[in-house]
This record gives sequence, structure tokens and C-alpha cells, in this order.
Amino acid sequence: MTSGASQPSLLALDIGGTSIRAALVQDGHVQDRREIPTPKPATPDAVMAAALDLARPLVSHAQALGVACAGAVAGGRVTATATHTFPGWTDIPLAATLSDETGLPCAALNDARAAAWGEYVAGAGRGSSEFMFVTVSTGVGAGLILGGHLHLAANGLDAELGFVSVPAQWGPGIAVPPLGHLGPLEFETSGTALGARAQALGFSSARALCDAAEAGNSRAESEYRHSAVLLAWKLADIAALLGVTQVALGGSVGLRPGYLERVRACLGHFPDRYRPEVVHAQQGPDAGLLGAALWAGQSAFQS
Repeated sequence: MTSGASQPSLLALDIGGTSIRAALVQDGHVQDRREIPTPKPATPDAVMAAALDLARPLVSHAQALGVACAGAVAGGRVTATATHTFPGWTDIPLAATLSDETGLPCAALNDARAAAWGEYVAGAGRGSSEFMFVTVSTGVGAGLILGGHLHLAANGLDAELGFVSVPAQWGPGIAVPPLGHLGPLEFETSGTALGARAQALGFSSARALCDAAEAGNSRAESEYRHSAVLLAWKLADIAALLGVTQVALGGSVGLRPGYLERVRACLGHFPDRYRPEVVHAQQGPDAGLLGAALWAGQSAFQS
């Protein structure tokens, strides 16, 4: 972060399907973290009420509010891409509502895009003008930095890597019908997908499958490598299309050393120009909070 005068204190919210987190960000440091479970069902009114209850003790210390939220986010409005997790979220004015309730200028980003900005400014993306953050966890999400700018599309689908098509190993019973033998990357590579394969092979969880693969179990290795290979293939595509040279992996699966090792090994089969450097994200679970806060600060004080 820049040196010299202290930067404004910023409030951040990270709204996910499992939990809602709040924190203050001062001079690029996340502090005073708070967390509660996301209400069930996670309707707009219930989620915003819970987020406001969590954030209110911090509001008086902040000069702007940044929100990271799952779903398609455009112009501060949110539409769920996983309606089973966020029912009723269609064109919800999240930023305006939170701004009215807190009295703070508010900016909202998709959670993966917020994490990408946090990693670009203060993590693994520093020094790279074409950078991508990818989380491999419950699902697969991503954020893109192109020419030093966060890529934001008008429809909120800025870098939906999880929804690009790959050969589908598991067709029947998935929520999005596959196109022939194709299906969404997320359904093949995510922690949820690995968990389904783990159950089919007799492992208790995705973590247990990954642990077994890293310990040399050949059946587990086949599924683990399947995920890493498909992700590496799509990263090579992104490098070819957009010139991305640096990728940071986050999420419960993406942060595993063995997963990074397998992604790198697969990329080794591609020509150099299609082979971005892949590293682990540095900000961990704070990346979304940090990125949302820094984006709100930029929007409020540098526009």
C-alpha cells in the first residue's frame, strides 16, 4: 500500500451463502473482523437485515462501505446466479439500500471480483497488469484484471469461469442440463463436485479424497487430477484469449499445495505463451473484504 498520510477507514461486508463477514480496513489492513451465519432462507430482506446488524457497531468508524456479494453484481444491484442459495435475489439494489441505512457511500462487487481486486492491490497480483484470481471451493469463481483495471461487465457476468463448458463426467442429476457431453466447469472441478465423487468412491468428503490422492491413492488421484487438469486447460484458454500472465488460486481446494502442483504440471504441457504463472492467493479469506473496501474507497474518494 502507499506510504505517507493515513488512508480513510473503510467498512467491508462479505456476503456469502454460508456466512456474512464484516471488518474495518485501515491502510490496507483488515481489522475488527466479525462473522455470523447467513440466514436461512437467505432472502434479500433477511440477509440485508443481518448484514446491517453485524456492521452497525463499525459504521461510525468508517468513511465508506464496500460489499462483496455472491451473484451477478452490476451497478450496485444483485441478481443471484445460485437461486437455491439466494432465493428472491433478482435485481436487488444492494448498494443503495445499505448506503441509505448506514449513511455511507457504498460500492458493491461480486465476491470473486472483490477478492481479485484485493489480491491485485495487496497480494499475489501486485506487479502484474493482466491478472486473474480463481477460487476453487464450493463452486468456481473468478475475477479479472486487464490493463491494470478490474474487468466489470454491464450484465454482472465479468469472469464466470465456473460456467464455461468442459467435457462432463457426471451428466444425470445436475442442476444445469449438459450440452451433449459438455457441462459447466464448476460441476467438474469444484469442491462440491469432488465431494460427490468422494462419496461415490467411499471417501467421507472432498477433503478426504484430496488427502488420499496426495497420499498416493490411485482412485482418488484420478478424480483430483481430473479437476486440476480441466482448470489448467481453461487457464491456458484465458491466457490465449486475454494475455493473462499471473493467476492466483484461492478457496479450500485451490489453496491446497497438492492442487497447485497438479495444475502447474498440466500447464507444463502447453506452449509457454499459454502458460500463466499460477501461485496461491496471499490474502486468504480476507481478500474479498480487503478488495471490497479498497474498491469502495477508490469509488468514494478518487472518482
